[in-house]
Amino acid sequence: MKRLLNKTKNNLRQVRHARVRARVKGTKDVPRLSVFRGLRSLVTQLIDDANGKTLCAVKSSEVKAGKVDGKTGKVAEAYLVGKKLAEKAVAAGISNIVFDRGGYRYHGRVAAVAEGAREGGLKF
Repeated sequence: MKRLLNKTKNNLRQVRHARVRARVKGTKDVPRLSVFRGLRSLVTQLIDDANGKTLCAVKSSEVKAGKVDGKTGKVAEAYLVGKKLAEKAVAAGISNIVFDRGGYRYHGRVAAVAEGAREGGLKF
């Protein structure tokens, strides 16, 4: 494991992310759904690690903010991003994925992306 001299939140997240990535691998048939959560936006990608290619991606700027049952603000936007990514994946013939939370806790926006992807037709 990487030794940290400067323990910032982002450095600690990167160490957690490396630990998760050691176990989670994506292939062409079962790609990895990667989540990056920034302050202003959210980026999700389906990645084939065997070939090092991104199969499809969705940013939160591509999604119009809408109403979602029980969700508001950035969490609702994250749900719609997950749903749109699932639509693109199903159109590309992808139905099974592995989820890479990117070192973030599985709650809030990250969990909303997973819910939207499941509702869109992806199986984890």
